[in-house]
Amino acid sequence: MPEAASAAAVRAAIGDSEFDRDTAVVPREPGVYDADLSAGWTIISAVNGGYLLAVLGRALADALPHPDPFTLTAHYLTASQPGPAVVRTQTVRTGRTLSTGQASLFQTDDRGREVERIRLLASYGDLDALPDDVRTSAEPPVMPPMDQCLGSEDGPAPVDGSSAIMDRLMLKMDPSTLGWALGKPSGKGEVRAWFGLADGRDHDPLSLLLAVDALPPTAFELGLKGWVPTVELTVHVRSRPAPGPLRVSITTRNLAGGFLEEDAEVWDGAGRLVAQSRQLARVRLG
Repeated sequence: MPEAASAAAVRAAIGDSEFDRDTAVVPREPGVYDADLSAGWTIISAVNGGYLLAVLGRALADALPHPDPFTLTAHYLTASQPGPAVVRTQTVRTGRTLSTGQASLFQTDDRGREVERIRLLASYGDLDALPDDVRTSAEPPVMPPMDQCLGSEDGPAPVDGSSAIMDRLMLKMDPSTLGWALGKPSGKGEVRAWFGLADGRDHDPLSLLLAVDALPPTAFELGLKGWVPTVELTVHVRSRPAPGPLRVSITTRNLAGGFLEEDAEVWDGAGRLVAQSRQLARVRLG
């Protein structure tokens, strides 16, 4: 793998927001981008899957003729590590309203071998060109006001290095889905929270890719502990979000064979369903 761009070059390439700097990609040649995966978006030692999806999503937004992700499906092949990475993209098809591409993220392991971490297939369009007609039976999650919800500052001090991502998020959890934190998980497999970025950056389609995978795992409310690595994650972006915090609801209905699904809905301040996702994740039993 040719030498990647320096962290300083990558992070200076875009915006003042920490999220924008840490998801920045720098073109190396047509279809190939250098990135620097920040340790600031890790949970223990694992780089968050939604953050990684935003890095790949940014590269495809540059490579494809349409600006906005509509649907993305990522398979997480090996665990990503903070540090240099390369994203290689390929245009699969372009049309008037949608373009489809694929992207893979690679890193070099300690033996000098290039290892593929994630492979993504996605279709992009223009969210601003969508019609206004909405016909839905979906309803926003019922949650207490933000000032009645709980953040990380309301709980015990975390173990050093255990969850760097929490310092970069504004996350206020619905107390009714926090039984696991008190040693009394509900068994319902539900988590809900108000969600934003700690630096106040307004949301856009790329930050929605983070939002669907940034809450504590539903496995905690099932009475399980430990890392819940993502195997596959599909996200549908439905609308450009209004300014302000988002409401995120994640549920699981079935844990079997050491795998569970998580269904996420993301609602903006205007009461619109702006993103949906489903992922398959592994859990540790016992």
